[in-house]
Amino acid sequence: MEHALNIVLIEPEIPQNTGNISRTCAATGTRLHLVGPMGFQITDKQVRRAGLDYWDKLDISYYDSTAEFFEKNKGGTFFYFTTKAEQTHSDISYPNGAYLVFGKETKGLPEELLKENHDSCVRLPMRGIIRSLNLSNAVAVGVYEVLRQWDYPKLSCKGQLHNLKW
Repeated sequence: MEHALNIVLIEPEIPQNTGNISRTCAATGTRLHLVGPMGFQITDKQVRRAGLDYWDKLDISYYDSTAEFFEKNKGGTFFYFTTKAEQTHSDISYPNGAYLVFGKETKGLPEELLKENHDSCVRLPMRGIIRSLNLSNAVAVGVYEVLRQWDYPKLSCKGQLHNLKW
């Protein structure tokens, strides 16, 4: 069975985080959805300057607004990552085609969206003295939990040392 996983960034603000997330998506075959308005622009010149030589390996879609994203992805199964959730990300059994939705770095996801989708909100466990994890780290944790549950489809799970001399 072909597995599909989707990462959704709603109004990302920091280009370096989006760059790290795009690398995670390229490495895992995960589709990336960027929802504006974003705090930066993505141009070919910026991509080249940042050394994002994997950008052409991304499956990426752009949206002007949250409303446009949800209109174009009706019927999807969405999981909203937030520090305000009561259930942890690892308590969920993620279906094929799942969308993991993340908010902007400074504010997270809108409260109304979270209230409307309370049962689909998940959090990453952490100590209460920390506000939240870095966005790119949170996305990586979410992606790899889903892929672990799916037994890492189409991913290389064994490496090899080169020129090993004991």
